[in-house]
Amino acid sequence: MWVVKARVRHDCVIGNRCQKYKVQTIGGPFSIYVKNGKTFAPQLQTIYGKEENIQNFIDDLKKDLRVHKLEHQGNSIFFVEERKDKIPSSFYEPKLVFAKPVVVDTQGYEYWELASWEKENLTTFVNLLQHHFKEYKLLKMQKSKLKDVYFQHLSPDLTFYQKQALQTAIQEGYYNYPRKTELRKLAQLMKISLATYREHLRKAEHKILPDLLAGLK
Repeated sequence: MWVVKARVRHDCVIGNRCQKYKVQTIGGPFSIYVKNGKTFAPQLQTIYGKEENIQNFIDDLKKDLRVHKLEHQGNSIFFVEERKDKIPSSFYEPKLVFAKPVVVDTQGYEYWELASWEKENLTTFVNLLQHHFKEYKLLKMQKSKLKDVYFQHLSPDLTFYQKQALQTAIQEGYYNYPRKTELRKLAQLMKISLATYREHLRKAEHKILPDLLAGLK
């Protein structure tokens, strides 16, 4: 498998605010689709920084007309970004795999790390980034074993119930847009209370993210 890592900065609903409020996010889109020339990117982001800065970030994001369906719990936000202009998500396609979620640092730089069995798929992606964004840098392009891919590497750290909660959410379309289910129904499928299911899912979401800060090095 081939892995590419690239850094890019552009007019971004997340990156602009990371720079403004001195916070960092880890997350990325769950799916991307184009309709009537616009890119729609449903995504989950977890914000790291001072509590006051995180709240200011969220309050400001709510005012952005390019952001829809925003929900947040603590420092995690789920929303749909709508863009007429090109963004990195515009060039993502099913032949690519997220080796790690996207990291955005306090300077507004995005770090994309993707994998594919065919090098050409990654080359196409980075060429599009380079063509559309002035602040772009290729950090690596190399072969990597499957164990280095993000979810495979971190999933053993989840407890049985955390894995089950996350897998159930994915399988039932909780992260799709529009959502195909709700937390209460997922809890019923696992035959546990809503509060218990929410806690398992929250811990799973947060547990698979922390070591991605190393992606900035």
